This record gives sequence, C-alpha cells and structure tokens, in this order.
Amino acid sequence: MTEESQALREDVPGGPENRPGPGSGSDGSPSRVRPTSLAETAAALETAAAEQQSLLFTGAGTALDWGAPVTRTDLVVETGGLDRLISHAAEDWTVGVEAGMPLARLQEQLAPAGQWLPVDAPTAKAGATLGGLLAGGDVGPRRLKYGGLSDLVIGATLVLADGTVVRTGGDVIKNVAGYDLAKLMAGSFGAFGMVARLNLRVHPLPESTTTLALAALDAGQALTAARAVMRSPLEPVAVEWDGERLLIRFHGTEDSTAARGRLGAELPELAGARVLDADEEEPAWEAHAAKIAGEEGDTVLRAATRPARLPALHAKLQELAEGSGVRAAIVSGIAQGLHTVVLRGGEAEGHAAALTAWRQAVHESDGSVTLRRRREGVDARAESWGPAPATTPLLRSLKQQFDPDDRCAPGRFAPWF
Repeated sequence: MTEESQALREDVPGGPENRPGPGSGSDGSPSRVRPTSLAETAAALETAAAEQQSLLFTGAGTALDWGAPVTRTDLVVETGGLDRLISHAAEDWTVGVEAGMPLARLQEQLAPAGQWLPVDAPTAKAGATLGGLLAGGDVGPRRLKYGGLSDLVIGATLVLADGTVVRTGGDVIKNVAGYDLAKLMAGSFGAFGMVARLNLRVHPLPESTTTLALAALDAGQALTAARAVMRSPLEPVAVEWDGERLLIRFHGTEDSTAARGRLGAELPELAGARVLDADEEEPAWEAHAAKIAGEEGDTVLRAATRPARLPALHAKLQELAEGSGVRAAIVSGIAQGLHTVVLRGGEAEGHAAALTAWRQAVHESDGSVTLRRRREGVDARAESWGPAPATTPLLRSLKQQFDPDDRCAPGRFAPWF
C-alpha cells in the first residue's frame, strides 16, 4: 500500500504579525501553543525556528515518556486543537481527520456508517490521539489481522521543524523519490516533525466478535496453541498471551464467529479452552490492555522478536527479575512476536538491572526493545536504548535533512542520533 511520497511548501496566510508565536513561562517552564489550524501550526513552528526553540509535540500525553528523555523543551505544541473530521467518504472506505482527534472519538463518528478504524491500542482509553498513536507506533492485539495505524495511512500532512508543510500520498504535487514520510513518522516519537492530518482507510464494523480463552498455560504451551490456531483456517484477528491464559479473538457474522470459537476449542492443542460469555469478553480485553499499559511506578518494555524466542526469553525474564528483587509479567502478541514486559515492585536499581540484562538477551536473539513507562530513578541507572540498529546512519541522515538543528524532541533517540 506504500505510495510515492510527495511534498510542497505552502504559503501561510497572513503576515508575521498575525502568526501565533511562543511566549515564555515566567517560572522557566516551556511555553505552550495550541494551534487550531494547519496555518497556525506552520506559523508557530516557523516562529520557533526563527528563535531556535526546541519543540515537543503532544496530544493526550500518553506516550510522552517513551524512548529516551527529551533533553530540552522550549515550546510544547499541543495538537488537541487540531481535532476536526475533515472528510468521510463512506462509499470509498476512507476518512480524513486532523491528527489531534482522539481515536475513541473517531470511532464514534464512524460507527453510524457501520465503519471503524481497526486500531485497538491500549492507550486509546486514556484519550490517545491519532497523531500520537502514529508517532508512538502504538498497536493493539488486532494488529494481527489489520496491521498497525501506519498500515492504514493512505496520505498524511506533516509540519516540519521550520514550518514547512509536507504532504505524502493522496493529492500530491511534487515527487520526493524514495520517501514514505508517513512510515517515517511511525514510531518516531516526534523526532522528525509533527503529524497534522491523516487520510485513513477504514473497515466495516464486525457484525459479531467471539473470544476463546485457554487458561493456565506456560510460555511453551501458549506458543504451541498459538501455532495451532495460526495453522488452522480459523483466521483469528488477535492471539494474545497474558502470562496466565491465551485469548483468541474472531470477527465476522454471528454464525461464523460462533462456529470458529467452537472449532477452535476442538483443536487438540487447545483442549480445555472455552468461549467467553458476552459479558466476559470485553472485560477480558480491557484487563489485557491494562496489563500492557502498566501502572505508576512500573517499568514497561516493548519487545519484538521471532515468536519462537518467547519461551526462552520468558524464562530469562523470570530469572533476572528474581535476582533483581522485582516482579515481572509478560503480555505477548504471541503470533507476531510482540511482547510487553512489566517490572513492578522492588527498587529502581532492580528495575534498571533487569531492564538492561533482559534487553541484552533480546538483542542477542535478534530482537529489539523500546523502553516505555519507567520507575523514577531508572533513567539515571540504565540506558534508554540498547545497541544501535544497522539503520542508524540512515536515521541520522534523515534527521539532519528534516530537522538539521535538532529541535524536535532533542535527545529522544540518544545516543543513536
């Protein structure tokens, strides 16, 4: 679905005297600006560039502490004023929306047409915005079927650090060969610029949903059961293990989801599984999302590995946690090899030690780890990022091109760039 990316520089209406500019906090705190249009956003960033101010973009603030700590912030750009539904072509299954709109509100606006954006990120309940979800690379269990938000983007409007407005996909003017800028923004944590608008592909709301639960599993048993489901013709939309049970979700008509739940329970590897009652299903997934999000005082890691690595990495995690005096839990999108680890209790030293050692084990297994939430004191004792990936020189080059003065979320990917 990748399209050629194209860019243009747009003139912002009004002279400098009409453009919003950052103020200065009397207590030394960062200034804040809340633009309500693309023109205001571009003008604010152009003014900030003239004053060499560092920038931090924020929507609902659900992922502000992900990655490495930002080293300085002169101006906070709040995207909550950019929250309009621009267009909805229901017959074409597309929607245009400003990036400050919360995902939950977009779902409400799409529902009357029998449509939805198939994104179920755990931060959605906390008000996560579409721009924040893209920049944070946040995904939920149904990524197995629908992909992440970046896979649903068919066009985007971005504002770079100097106020340049860039469009990728959709109605394009000038070709920028080789760049898919929406993909670049996915998981960038605002380090390359700000997402202002998104054109998205939507899907029909499922008529019915059924969840099959298999309890009391260890990692090896969960992996075996997950493989059996994925090899079957049952086509689940989510297969997740929360350390205690395997949850398998199906979408479709009422008859088809009921039949697939029943057939799944008959697989030998899923002996003992049961279909959750209607009043159990959503609470089960809400509890699952809460485990991924963690709580105040937790340290939360997100890892990507080959699915087969899970049993060994889970055993290593338990060993490290015990030796560090912390409790560790893992929630795994087991069919995709996407794992969330939550460290709880103990002291910051224990969190830092377990984090560092487990991340090393993941990297030795050809995986990657992102530090999300962390307990106070962890940043002083552990690196936020592990070994630099092979793509680091390319990322540095792109950073230099799009933000040569390093003003967008400076330090977020330190020491990589």
